[in-house]
This record gives sequence, C-alpha cells and structure tokens, in this order.
Amino acid sequence: MDSEIFGAWVATGLTLFIFSFLYKDNPLFKLAEHLYVGVSVGYSIVKTFDSVILHLIVKPIFEQGEFSLLIPVAIGLLMLTRYVPRAAWMSRYAFAFIVGVGSGLAIPRTISSFILKQIEDTVRPLLSLVGQDGITFSMSLLNPASNLNAIIILIGVSSVLFYFFFSIEHQGAGKVVARTGVFFLMIAFGAAFGYTVMARMSLLIGRLTDMIEFSDASYGRPTLWLTILTIAALILLARRQEGEPPVSDR
Repeated sequence: MDSEIFGAWVATGLTLFIFSFLYKDNPLFKLAEHLYVGVSVGYSIVKTFDSVILHLIVKPIFEQGEFSLLIPVAIGLLMLTRYVPRAAWMSRYAFAFIVGVGSGLAIPRTISSFILKQIEDTVRPLLSLVGQDGITFSMSLLNPASNLNAIIILIGVSSVLFYFFFSIEHQGAGKVVARTGVFFLMIAFGAAFGYTVMARMSLLIGRLTDMIEFSDASYGRPTLWLTILTIAALILLARRQEGEPPVSDR
C-alpha cells in the first residue's frame, strides 16, 4: 500500500508539472520532461539488452550452440566501425547488406499489402464468385442497393488515384473526377485528424481520472496538496524572474 501511495504522489506531481507548460515554459516542466526522457531511454536500453542481446544472441550462442548467429553479429559490429574514421569504410558493407535484404523483404510485402490487397478489398464486395464444379467461376454483380458502402469505396479509390494521374490535364469530365478525389481525400484527412484528437483526449481523460481518484483521503490527497505547491512554485518563479535584470543582447 505504501508503494501505491508513493506512486500516486509521483504520478500526480509529474502530471501537474507537465500541465504547468500550459502557463509557460518553466523549470517544473523541464524537470518532468527530462525525467520522462531519461526514464524512457533507460527503459529502452535495458529492454533491448534483455530481449535482443541476451535472448537472441548470448543465450542461443553459448547455451544452444547456434554459432551461425555470429554472422549477423559480425555484420552488426561492422556498422559500429562508422565511428572509427580509419575503419568507417567497412560499415558500407553492413549497410549495403541490410538495405539490400530489407528492400528485398519489404518490397513484395508492401506491394501485396498496400496495392494488391487494396485492389482486392475495393473490388471484392461488388463481385460474388459462384463456383461451378469447383473449377470454373463466373462473376455476377451484386445488388447495388445493398452494397452502397462498397460502391462509395470504389468511387473514392478510383477518383483519388485519378487525381494523382498527371499524364493528362484535368479538364472536363476528368476535372470532375479529380475534384471528387480531392473531396474523398479531405474526408480521409479529416477522419484521421479527428481520430488523432480523440486519441489525445482519451489520454487526457485518463490522466484527469487518475488525479480525481488520487484526491481521495486514502492516498493522502496528493492532487490537492501538489496542486497548491505547484501553483505556489510557479508564482515564486514568476516573481523571481521579474526581479532579475533584463539580459543584454551585447
């Protein structure tokens, strides 16, 4: 229980320090910011060391005898020669290998996921595959009234693709199609922006919910006391800055 109360005080204090940036940039916000960055970097280093170096390199090589892993380890070590001026040229082989293998793995997956899958999901709702003897197939158009969503998606994808087709000038009917693509793009951007705002609002609601919970007497009312201390500290810092002489540009 003591650790839970201590965590409530720390979480409330850091939350208030971060929110103090709404007033202006101040040492309390910088303290919380530096703590957040430092803890995040420290956690990432420890997590990477445990999950990558220990479980993927050290234990498989020394405990399971998978000495073939020395090859990727050597390639990774070659990348570190970038920091040695005389041996920096060796890192080019490692970067070339990683870029080549990465491109070879990423390009087919990207084409399959973002192009072929997009085409399939755009056209498939409009078509039904009716099997005949398990060999030949015939495609029949479904009822448009029951597939209005699929028709809208097809029009949106086609018009957006046409908008980015610059081989012909957008005039006449082509201009109408291009403008339709712009309309769908604006809807997509607006939906993405709204989703981002709602995600940030959900984070804010979560922090405010915790602060309301931590205002209970069972936690020692850290929200109340730390709010008073934060406001008092901001007032003292503001008065201290007002009393300091202006810094000359010379």
